[in-house]
Amino acid sequence: MKTVGIVACSDAQKEEYRGQNDELLEYLKSIGCKVIVSNCIYEKNGSFSGTGKERAAELMKFFSDPAIDDIYDLSGGDIANQVLDELDYDVICESRATFWGYSDLTTVINAVYTLTGKSSVLYQVKNLAWEEKAPQRRRFETKEGLFCPDFRFIRGESMEGIVIGGNIRCFLKLAGTRYFPDVRDKVLLLESYGGEVPQMITYLSQLKQLGVFDQVSGILLGTFTRMEAKKCQPDIITLVQEFAGEHVPIAHTAEIGHGKESKAIRIGERIRISDQ
Repeated sequence: MKTVGIVACSDAQKEEYRGQNDELLEYLKSIGCKVIVSNCIYEKNGSFSGTGKERAAELMKFFSDPAIDDIYDLSGGDIANQVLDELDYDVICESRATFWGYSDLTTVINAVYTLTGKSSVLYQVKNLAWEEKAPQRRRFETKEGLFCPDFRFIRGESMEGIVIGGNIRCFLKLAGTRYFPDVRDKVLLLESYGGEVPQMITYLSQLKQLGVFDQVSGILLGTFTRMEAKKCQPDIITLVQEFAGEHVPIAHTAEIGHGKESKAIRIGERIRISDQ
């Protein structure tokens, strides 16, 4: 039997989400998982399900447990980076558990890779309980297609390297800290839920000023939900081409991001893609 831990390192889950979360837990149990739930999931004090130390302790409880196979984070929002200083990265390095999360959990995922070399999965497990969940459940149970998003090259024909990044806004919270990964020869994944052209120009300017675009081996673009919904111009592909310069390969997928149909990708593992 697979044993999984359920956590919320970012914003607390609202009480209105309990029914949906309970459906997810019942589904995981139905496919043979033993499910253990953190004590810091739902709102206790505004946006907080616990202090940063308390949320980190709950996460470490699962990383420290040799019975845990996977840790699924249900949350998103703004405050996940509060836990980073409270984590024991030596224990995480030795743990057999794999962390899964998306959006604001980009901070935890990249910090774990930077300080331990361990990979994590960029994926929202609540996709298994949202509407149109049947295709997600099939992929999740068989793993067929779950980690195989389709890419279309915008520039270049191939790229290879260890994948870093995730949500662009949250990834940049790590800039200037010990948790920001070495970007040399990496494949940088970028996606976003909120933000329009001014916000993207801000984020892309910061990445350029950090020298990221001069060092990565390629850029993967996922979905940019608000920009796409608003049909913003210039679009994200045009902006990235402008900021990244002329030489770095760029590929795009509609299957990584905040969409409920999104697939998974491993941050901290090597990828090679080509249009051949």
